[in-house]
Amino acid sequence: MLILLSCVAPGGHSLQTFAAQQRPWLRNAPASSRSSHLAALAANTAFAEGTSGAEYSERYGNKAPALTLQAPSKINLFLRILRKREDGYHELASLFQAVSLTDTLDFWVEGADSSKPICSMEVSPDSVGRAGIPTDETNLVMRALKLFADKTGTKQRVHCRLHKNAPAQAGLGAGSSDAATAMHAANRLAGFPATQQQLIEWSAELGSDISFFFSRGTAYCTGRGEIIENVPPLPDTPCFLVKPADGLSTPAVFKQLGLNKGQSLDGPDPRKLLADFQASVTGGTFLNDLEPPAFAVMPKLDKLRMDLKALGFDAVMMSGSGSTIFCIGRPTVAGAAWKEDIVQKHGASIFEVRFCQRSPNEQLWYNEA
Repeated sequence: MLILLSCVAPGGHSLQTFAAQQRPWLRNAPASSRSSHLAALAANTAFAEGTSGAEYSERYGNKAPALTLQAPSKINLFLRILRKREDGYHELASLFQAVSLTDTLDFWVEGADSSKPICSMEVSPDSVGRAGIPTDETNLVMRALKLFADKTGTKQRVHCRLHKNAPAQAGLGAGSSDAATAMHAANRLAGFPATQQQLIEWSAELGSDISFFFSRGTAYCTGRGEIIENVPPLPDTPCFLVKPADGLSTPAVFKQLGLNKGQSLDGPDPRKLLADFQASVTGGTFLNDLEPPAFAVMPKLDKLRMDLKALGFDAVMMSGSGSTIFCIGRPTVAGAAWKEDIVQKHGASIFEVRFCQRSPNEQLWYNEA
């Protein structure tokens, strides 16, 4: 039983009733898709109401957390794979954009009690994919909290409750965002002993995409993805994320790409691509060098993309290494039931999101004013 189903939405309606009003195509969607949509809707509703979306902690009961933060997802408006480096990593150039499909992280902090671990975490019962989310040090949140403690020498004990809305193996960077959010939270709860630049450098030790989330929400990323260059925010743009039930393994996609060490991949100049997007989002060249290998690994993903293209969006492209397809703008030749049709035909989950930004105040996180 999903606890989300008993949540109350605006106007005092049950979440099921509110979902039926806001997203009528859910009525006939597969159970897995309904669960994902209800989770996202509950989190968005909870954020609007000023709560975390999951009210009970297995460790702290009903005690209010010291800090609650939203961890956004990301899409890649373009993704160039430039070459495979001698160290085995792929050199990339990409325009990352944060979007408003968010996980919620609640944090409690205690003093320097050496009998307790330096960090711990739990996952809310209604989290998407809860059964597959570890709570030991294989989770990026735990690794981020421990790394922060190691780097700063802080003795504070931090406990995190993760409420997961964004799907895994989706190309949305949600796990990386959770890690960045945890590191920011630990720093904030400790009184900001680390600089923003230090957090960026430390996060690169954990994963390639984590550094991006310390940006303003729009960034040109190079290297393995860990070198970020803030660029002016893009206009608030509507976007649909369409996630099939199956995920894609990033190593499998890069293996299919088939570059040898030192080998480059021809393509347009990423700086030119960046300039085009800064001039106009819809006028930019949506290009992802990982689409061909991803579609070779999962041919039905290309069929989903083609069906979405036929609906008349401004742009349709895979994000990251997949399996999410994002659609920019709104459909121009689609019928009223296009979402229901896509859900039934492809077993996909659909999330309506917008581009989002982080405050220029580095002491604040996403969705904080």
